[in-house]
Amino acid sequence: MISDITIGQYFPGASPIHKMDSRMKIILTITLIVTIFICKNVFSLAAFVLFTLALIAVSKIPFKTILKSIKPLVIIICITAVLNLFYGEGEPLVQLGRFKITQDGIETAVFMAVRIVTLVVISSLLTYTTSPTELTDALERLLKPLKVFKIDVHAISMTMTIALRFIPTLIEEIDKIMSAQKSRGALMDSGGLIHRAKALIPVLIPLFVSAFRRANELAYAMECRCYRGGEGRTKMKIMKMKAGDYFALALTVLFVAAVIVMNHFLSNVI
Repeated sequence: MISDITIGQYFPGASPIHKMDSRMKIILTITLIVTIFICKNVFSLAAFVLFTLALIAVSKIPFKTILKSIKPLVIIICITAVLNLFYGEGEPLVQLGRFKITQDGIETAVFMAVRIVTLVVISSLLTYTTSPTELTDALERLLKPLKVFKIDVHAISMTMTIALRFIPTLIEEIDKIMSAQKSRGALMDSGGLIHRAKALIPVLIPLFVSAFRRANELAYAMECRCYRGGEGRTKMKIMKMKAGDYFALALTVLFVAAVIVMNHFLSNVI
């Protein structure tokens, strides 16, 4: 399962989304994430799901890869759905002591689960279609106004990008450590919850040691290359907005407007 996690990975491609300006992709991703929480009824959420599927098709990212991004969060999604299951109103369909399951609770649980899944997919598409270097440059450009307050924007964007970039590396390291422990007879997939938690200790300690070693090596490599931050540095690639970026912006604005209209006029249909 560890090897199936694809969070933070970049998949090169030539799709329209890959070719978009990174700044626009970040802006549109944030806009769509906000729009997910604006959805108030089944119609607006269904429209958002269809819009998300259309984005997956345009990005040309394999659907199997998209499912892998959801797989690590299945437990969190299930827990969220179960918790919302008991907060519905109306006549109970099932009574479990003080807890009751109603039709409203079931609808709320499904609604929240679908909302979380679309949130994860939309966020994953950003990293799948944008290289770490482009993300760093885009974040630095977008946060540039904060320089007025003497905030080191370059350091913030570089830190965020490095952290994102090292997620796949650390996942690969966990997989190697677990394989090494299993080859020595460690039982990590059997026993109760407490036994499994104790079995993770031989994994976490080498992982932390490896993470600090990699961080030290990266800092040493940056110092050897005379890295001194973003002051006076020039960009190899100059970012420019194209017609496709403005078209994507207009399409997203129209979609957000459609969601707002559906929330207002179709809220009492069901």
